Parts: sequence; structure tokens; C-alpha cells
Amino acid sequence: MKYAKNILETIGNTPLVQLNSVTKEVDALVLAKVETFNPGNSVKDRMALKMIEDAEADGRLKPGGTIIEGTSGNTGMGLALAAIVKGYKCIFVISDKQSKEKMDILRAVGAEVVVCPTNVEPDDPRSYYSVSKRLGEETPNSWYVNQYDNPSNAQAHYEQTGPEIWEQTDGKITHFVVGVGTGGTVSGTAKFLKEKNPNIKIWGVDTYGSVFKKYHETGIFDENEIYPYITEGIGEDILPKNVDFSLIDGFTKVTDKDAAVYTRKIAKEEGIFVGNSAGSAIKGLLQLKDEFKPDDVVVVLFHDHGSRYVGKMFNDDWMRDRGFLEEEITTAEDLIKDYIEKPLVTVQTEELVAHAIERMRAFKISQIPVRDVNGFVGSVDESALLHSYLEDKNVADKPIKEVMGKAYPIVKKSASIEEVSKLIDKDSQAVLVDLENGKYHIVTKYDIIRAI
Repeated sequence: MKYAKNILETIGNTPLVQLNSVTKEVDALVLAKVETFNPGNSVKDRMALKMIEDAEADGRLKPGGTIIEGTSGNTGMGLALAAIVKGYKCIFVISDKQSKEKMDILRAVGAEVVVCPTNVEPDDPRSYYSVSKRLGEETPNSWYVNQYDNPSNAQAHYEQTGPEIWEQTDGKITHFVVGVGTGGTVSGTAKFLKEKNPNIKIWGVDTYGSVFKKYHETGIFDENEIYPYITEGIGEDILPKNVDFSLIDGFTKVTDKDAAVYTRKIAKEEGIFVGNSAGSAIKGLLQLKDEFKPDDVVVVLFHDHGSRYVGKMFNDDWMRDRGFLEEEITTAEDLIKDYIEKPLVTVQTEELVAHAIERMRAFKISQIPVRDVNGFVGSVDESALLHSYLEDKNVADKPIKEVMGKAYPIVKKSASIEEVSKLIDKDSQAVLVDLENGKYHIVTKYDIIRAI
């Protein structure tokens, strides 16, 4: 009989799958190393088990101990599976930008999850680096993994991922394209492949908000490059010891939007349901297409599974809220289609300014059209109300008609975005769209910006 003695024995030996649609503009054979076939559905299973086994061997991890790590979710999953089989407890520290699915999955496999803010400096005591390190110092019989600087991370890929790719391509691989985060996957795999053939090119995929690309090209750690980003699993605001820049031939950066869009494309065009970093990797590969020749064999690594992003990249509302959804927006009606069923918030000429202010607060809006029995006769916006208040502290008790500005222009729902945008200026902060049958809605400059 053929069977694994436990789930850990199923790690590795993931398939290489030819990509046919998303890479059709690339003149080379492109193969995806689909790491979702690991039991924890990510490439991180490999190094998680290796780090635990090495820590057991040298006594850092003792029987009944607690494994503590800062993770974006996938390393935690790999560690948790090994902990279940081997009898350890787990505490994982995760940043609040990670998907809810990742947090729920970690809890589902018995881990304690501590959530930290994303938008803080690495050395801030609230950062997930600092919190995980502190928990490692304070928790009795614990082991702080520190995947960023743990050499077992890269060693796992030197021993497993690199040899698998070499064998699966019969040594014909010419390029390896992979997202770079902790650095273990790129460095370990690259070391093995370059030992086999120094001419193999290693391309790292980075994200905007990360320091890797500029540091690789200039040797400068530029803190101005660091800012919050949405893409998960790649990029860093630190330089992990596992990133061996000497093994990487170059980096390309991918935007959050492109990463999200191409993550969805992979699922829809290739039938491979993978996560956010795979979208980054494919867009990065397309940006590098001039580097490849017809006889080249390009391997791109797909890190994790799409199930961890169902509430994010695979959710239309989430994508739309960030302007990532590729929808054709050409008319005034397109601009307001997301809230076209909601009633237009208005204020009457005889109502008090206080009523308009209350409505702005309640609906979180900045502009309100003013009506009387004959129709739209004026408008109020928060900046005008502020100026009125500075001139007269009792303005809240005055009727709207005494402080209102001119009425907003009205356009048909078929009006083009260009027509609408020309009507929005310093004198008119919004435009009303006539939806017919007595219904109107408002378009502001922020709706125009979001469409762009």
C-alpha cells in the first residue's frame, strides 16, 4: 500500500504546469511551479517543516514547547500543521492588512492569533516584528522562529524546490521568476539552480512600497520607498538576512492593482486558483518579456491558494472600492451605478444650517443640493459652511437659503465623463445626474477620480 504516515510527508513534489493564456504575449515556454499542492496550500510548508526540524535537532525547540512567529499567514499555516503532528502549541502574530481568511484558517488549525497594525515602523513596539519577538522572550518554553533571518528557510528551498525544478525541466530552465518576501524561496532555489548552471537568470518580483528593487540596484536602503501597500506575501520594509541579493539578477516592481487584476486572470484564463503574489509574479513576468527568447524555459512560482483571498481580490465589491475592477466607465450613469438605488440626500431652503451639517455627518458627505418646491435652487458644501462659521458663529441657526451657493449643473445620464468633469470646478463642486422619472443623483470630483 502507498500512503503517507502523516500529512507532513505530503509536502513537496508539486507540479509544473504550462501557462497558455495569461502569458501568450511571452515568446518562451512558461511553466508555473504550483505550490498550492502542498498540504497547507503554500510554498511556506517546505521551510516551516525544515525550520522546526532544525530547531528540534539543536535543542531550540523542546517537547511541549510553543512556536511563536510573525507571519503573513502562510508560514503560520505550515508551522501549525507541523505543530499538530509533533505536539507543539502556536502563537502567530499577523498584520491587519492580511485577509480575514488567513486569520480564520490559522485559528481553525488551533493557533492563537495576535493582530497588529500594518502602518507602523518595523521597530515600533506595536509592529508584528516587535510583538512576535517580545512574545518569544516572555513565553516560557517557547521558540521564536524568525523566518526572515532563519537560515533553515533558504536551506529548505536549496534542498527541495531547486532540485525539483531542475529535475522537472530536465535541466533546461533558463529563467526563474518569483516574488520576494522573506527571501528564502528566491535565495535557496537560486543557489541550487546557479550551482547547476550559472547562466540561469533569477528575477525577483517586488511591490511598490518595498525597498528591495532600489537596494539591489544602488545599495541604498531608501526609507522614502516605504509606504503601505495592499499586495500580500512579497516586498518588505526591512532587509531580511535570507535575501541574498548576489543571487538575484534583477527586480521588477508590480502595482497593487496589477497584482489583483492578474490574480483574477490566472483563475479565469488558466483555471489555476492561486493567491495575490501569483498575480504579481505573472505581471512581473510580462514586464520582463523582452528578456526571454523563443527557446527559453521560464519557471514562475505560484506561492499560495486563492481561497485565502476570496474576501479580497476575488470579491467584486472589494476590487471596485479600490478602483481595481476593470469596468468600462464612460457615462455619468456609470459613475454612480454602485449607489444608484440610494436616495439623493438634499436639504430644503428653509431648513437650518444645523440640519445640513447633521446630514453631512450622518451620510459622510461633503456636498448637498438645496431644493424648494420648484426644484434645485442651490447647494451647500463643507468648505463654504466652514467659512460661514468663521464669519458668524451663529450660522448654524440660520436658514440654508442665507448661506447656500449656486445650484449644481444638471446633466443627462448619458453624458460623457469628459462633459461631467468639465462642469466640476472651484465654483461648482458637483454635478447632478438626471436619471429620469424625477430621480437625480450627485457626482462629485471624487467619483471622477475613482473612475480614472
